[in-house]
Amino acid sequence: MASLRGTQAGIAGDGRDGDGTVSPWRGTKSELVTTGVLVSSATVAGYLMAGWAGLSVVVIAAAAIALLVLRALLPQLTPDQAKKARERPTARTLSGYSHRRFVVRTASSSLAFYNGELRGVLEHLLAARLAERHGVNLYQDPAAARGLLCRSPRDARLWAWIDPATRPEEPARGHSEQPGIPRHTLARLIDRLEQL
Repeated sequence: MASLRGTQAGIAGDGRDGDGTVSPWRGTKSELVTTGVLVSSATVAGYLMAGWAGLSVVVIAAAAIALLVLRALLPQLTPDQAKKARERPTARTLSGYSHRRFVVRTASSSLAFYNGELRGVLEHLLAARLAERHGVNLYQDPAAARGLLCRSPRDARLWAWIDPATRPEEPARGHSEQPGIPRHTLARLIDRLEQL
């Protein structure tokens, strides 16, 4: 109660709220009294000239004008921080072509990313192609799989990038700085997978 009285005394005394901020209504007492007298006079005049309908028109018009004046005079509120955080745009997940493009570009620049993301996809694609079109199981007969994938001496280098026996179980530390699969090698590997 004592703090409430202190706050009321602060508002009435020097126009400051209890937290030390200056009230926007400080020094407006004479204007508010004049506005009240004017609205009361207009209300009485409206009632005398048109009865209850005149009174209603004056009251509604005065209320509308008061709302417009208050909207213009009151300081604008800053948006709530929680609301701003909810409305803040979030990162979109990549899907479709954008995701594939990201995976290919990153696999070309990082060996760890290639081993962790793209290598498994290419390996499963190779296993599916060999099984469907040639009846060869990549994991049980890797020599036959290598023979089908690497038909020329030029393609012999491709096997190191897709061989299931050399795939690391978990990405080794320090591989993130090593470059990934070269783009021309990846393009040739994809061409060979399509031709199988």
